[in-house]
Amino acid sequence: MDPGCCGKNYPYILILLENPENIEELKRSFLRKIYEEKWHPLLNKIKEGFSRELRRMPRSSKVKEIETFAIRFTYDTQRIEGSKLTLRETANLLEKGITPGDKPITDVKEAEAHKEVFYEMLNYKKDLSLQIILYWHRKMFQETKPGIAGRLREHQIAIAGSKFMPPFPAEIYPLIREFFRWYENNKVKLHPVELAALVHLKFVTIHPFADGNGRISRLLVNFVLMKHGYPMFNIPYEGRNSYYNALERSQTKGIENVFLRWFMRRYIKEHKRYLEE
Repeated sequence: MDPGCCGKNYPYILILLENPENIEELKRSFLRKIYEEKWHPLLNKIKEGFSRELRRMPRSSKVKEIETFAIRFTYDTQRIEGSKLTLRETANLLEKGITPGDKPITDVKEAEAHKEVFYEMLNYKKDLSLQIILYWHRKMFQETKPGIAGRLREHQIAIAGSKFMPPFPAEIYPLIREFFRWYENNKVKLHPVELAALVHLKFVTIHPFADGNGRISRLLVNFVLMKHGYPMFNIPYEGRNSYYNALERSQTKGIENVFLRWFMRRYIKEHKRYLEE
C-alpha cells in the first residue's frame, strides 16, 4: 500500500484486520478512500488548469494542440504494437502526406487510419456502445486486416511476452455485456480519471479482438477523459515496460488497483504543469 495510508485512515486498517471474511471488499473501500483524499484533489486541479488554458487559447492554437497530440498519440500507440515508423515519419505522413519508402505499408495505412478514427472519436457526441467500438475497430483495420476488422474474435489467442491468458472465445460476448453494465453503473459514480483507467483495464483484459485491443483501449481512455473535460493521456513508447507490468500484474492477480495506481501517477506526472499554476 501507499505510504501515508495510515494516520486518519488507521480505523480502516483495524476494520481490515477484524473482518478477514470480507477483506477484498473492505480493501477496495479503503483504497477508494485513499484515492479520494490523495489523488482526486490533484486530478480536479488538473481539470481546472486545463479548462483555464482552453479558455485563453485562440481557436487556431487549440487546433494545433490537438493535431500535435494526435500525431504523438498515433506514433506511440502504434509503436507499442510493433509499428516501424519513427515519430518524424509519422508526423510527415499525417501532416504532409509523405509516405516513407522503406517502411511496411501496413504500418503506414494503420497510422493513417488511427488518426482518422481519433478525430472521429473527438467528434462523437453519444456515449460508448459496442456498436461504436466495433465501428472504430473496423475503420482502423479494414484496409490492413479485413478478416478481423470490426469483428469479435472467434479463436483463442495469447499475448506475446505476457503471463496473462485472454478469455476463451465463448466468454467474450458475455464479458462485453458485463463490461457495458459495469460502465453504465459506474460512469457517474467513479471519478472520471479512475473511470478512464478502469475502462482501459477491463476492456483490454477481455481482449475481444484478434488484434488492436490495446489501440482501441487507449482510444477509449481518451474518449472518457475528453467527455468529462479532462486533458487526454498518452502512454509513450519509451515507458511501455512499466505500462505492460502494471497491466499484467492487475490481470494475473485480479487486482485492479495495481493498474489504477500506475495510471493515476502517470496521468498526474504528464499533466503536472497544471498543478504549478
